[in-house]
Amino acid sequence: MMGSALTVPGRAILDDDGNTGTVVGGSGTILRTTDGGANWVGQLSGTKLVLYGVSFSDVNNGTAVGDSGTILRTTDAGTTWMSQSSGTRNRLTGVCFTDAYTGTVVGGLILRTTNGGTTWAPQSSPASGWLRGVTFTDATTGTAVGDAGTILHTTTGGTTWVEKERHAITPREYVLSQNYPNPFNPTTQIQFTIANRQLTIVKVFDLLGREVRTLLNEVKSPGTYTVEFDGSNLSSGVYVYRLQAGDFVSAKKMLVVK
Repeated sequence: MMGSALTVPGRAILDDDGNTGTVVGGSGTILRTTDGGANWVGQLSGTKLVLYGVSFSDVNNGTAVGDSGTILRTTDAGTTWMSQSSGTRNRLTGVCFTDAYTGTVVGGLILRTTNGGTTWAPQSSPASGWLRGVTFTDATTGTAVGDAGTILHTTTGGTTWVEKERHAITPREYVLSQNYPNPFNPTTQIQFTIANRQLTIVKVFDLLGREVRTLLNEVKSPGTYTVEFDGSNLSSGVYVYRLQAGDFVSAKKMLVVK
């Protein structure tokens, strides 16, 4: 996958020549090297949103993806990046192009283009959580990976995706993630991880401490979960969501904007 890159600062996958590569990251950062990483030159992305993935099918044609459905396209090695309409506000975290026209993007959904990103079509996915990465060996054969050990495989260019047997890893810690999107209207996703089987409660409160809604109240096994919160009937403002699992308690703020 030519010119693809990780969002880890300072790490990039170079082109086959070992010299040319692109890396993306926070605040719309795009960096380009043509000397094997000895020097990195900043490029203008036109966004301040976080970019999570980038893929080049050749030295000139590349696509970067990120927060709020962001898709950026270049046909001149990154000298200029132009925004494309993804049709979603979901976070997009992975992208792979097999040629200048055919590519797939993943995140909270799967999108596919066969015209260089002029249009993006959603594909049916059996995944219940977020997909984090995708790669194709040719135009039809690809694999996507995501939360909770999810592995999807296609041999039809994404017309159908088949979920492979999961090899779950038991979490060792408790984590409450920041909701996404945030701010939001009207829905947002809240992700959390628990390390032991126990009663797990997720609630939403206003700033006066009054309970707004119980999103979850049941025994859960170790793993990573996502619950959706619909704030359609709430006023604009700051709310607090709280996770309680055994002795572990954690809370974060979220913002409803209408």
